[in-house]
Amino acid sequence: MIKRLRILPAVLALLLLSACGSPQQTQSLASHMEQAVPESSEAGQPAQTETEPSEEESALNITVGDNTLSATFEDNSSAEAFRELLSQNPITIEMEDYGGFEKVGPLGTDLVRNDTQITTQPGDVILYQGNQITIYYGTNSWRFTRLARIDDPSGLREKLGDGPVSVTFSLE
Repeated sequence: MIKRLRILPAVLALLLLSACGSPQQTQSLASHMEQAVPESSEAGQPAQTETEPSEEESALNITVGDNTLSATFEDNSSAEAFRELLSQNPITIEMEDYGGFEKVGPLGTDLVRNDTQITTQPGDVILYQGNQITIYYGTNSWRFTRLARIDDPSGLREKLGDGPVSVTFSLE
């Protein structure tokens, strides 16, 4: 996400300072404002900073047996924490069927929760209770945190198989 600076308060401060302050104070504030304002791109939009994640950094790979599924991270602090965890090493989770609509397994650590009332769809990757990962192949309504969404959930139930399965989560 592009960081946008709020320069209107700084401009007002500069005007007030130039009317009431010393020339040195006015010049100092103007100098700080020039350093804080990012360069513009050709289209007049602020340039992206190096700290922003690229599309490639946002890709999640989910490997089940011979199948590798691509997923897109959600935009929340839980997904960011999961991405950060995966940046250290891929994580393999032993997952089991639950309720006939999901595979669930322990993450082995707690992540920050952003639970909201949602109805899951096939392909949703959900953080449950802050420390379990769930992949939905059916629907369910509850207060969950969505971490990611599998880009193409077609045939997901068959790819996940019946019974216990090892699922590896990694960054693309």
